[in-house]
Amino acid sequence: MNKNLTKAAEIRTSYAILVLPALLLFLFVMAFPVVFSIILSFSTYRSGLIMDIKNHGFGGIEAYKKVFADPLFYVALKNNIYIVLISVLGQIPLGFFLAYILSRGLVKGTDFFQAVIYLPNVVSAVIIGILFKRFFLGSQSVILELQKMSNPDAMYIPSGADIIPVLAVILWMYTGLYMLIFLANLQKIDVSIIEASKIDGASEWQTLRYIILPALSGVIVTCAILAISGSLKSFDLIWVMTEGRPADSTSVLSIYMFKKAFRQAPDYPVANSISTIMVIICFILIGLTRAVEKRFSTED
Repeated sequence: MNKNLTKAAEIRTSYAILVLPALLLFLFVMAFPVVFSIILSFSTYRSGLIMDIKNHGFGGIEAYKKVFADPLFYVALKNNIYIVLISVLGQIPLGFFLAYILSRGLVKGTDFFQAVIYLPNVVSAVIIGILFKRFFLGSQSVILELQKMSNPDAMYIPSGADIIPVLAVILWMYTGLYMLIFLANLQKIDVSIIEASKIDGASEWQTLRYIILPALSGVIVTCAILAISGSLKSFDLIWVMTEGRPADSTSVLSIYMFKKAFRQAPDYPVANSISTIMVIICFILIGLTRAVEKRFSTED
């Protein structure tokens, strides 16, 4: 009995030793910054590397009041909602459609199309941002030069519609990622099941509706979570293309937070309150995604 207890204690100790490095890394790299950011959002901290408790005390919810009273916050939030919608309702369905076509062998040159569609994911977002900025935006853009062919007096006039090219680039850039995820999981479905459904007279749509989609329900939810979290923290591509201009009409929450923290007069409580709001929105959207998935999986 004592030997068994000693052996169990040794196993628990071994597990603790193996888990401890990863746990410490998570606490210092992930958990501590999140908690510290929330603390700063409720403080009156303004400058310096280390918070001076005597000079920078508790500020309550004043930072959150400033955020919700700022019209630019709602502009950035609206643009983030657009990005979430184009990601969840654009990238995921399009990625699945492309993966389905490739996996079913409906086109020739599967390996070629797979590589070409996924290629934007291996190119730096900064390079892609510069490329499409020269194509869509600015006084020397390709679009403007094409317009000048029919109207020599045409000129670039910035407007809030500049968010549309950004959404188009985001749709193009990340669709290949979801295509690859779906393609990998489609290959796990037993081919004999699909062949049996064909023998029983099932159409392509019925095979998709009753066999393939239910088998990929968990993957679809995972892709939705990736799309939501990625959409809310999108920064580099939009910053390179527009920097939130014109007049912050293409700004998103991450750019809005960056400007509050590092541009003009830094306001760290406001910047950290924006960060906290982004995390809350992310959890809400992921919770809604989980709820929808449970509802439909129960019905099926």
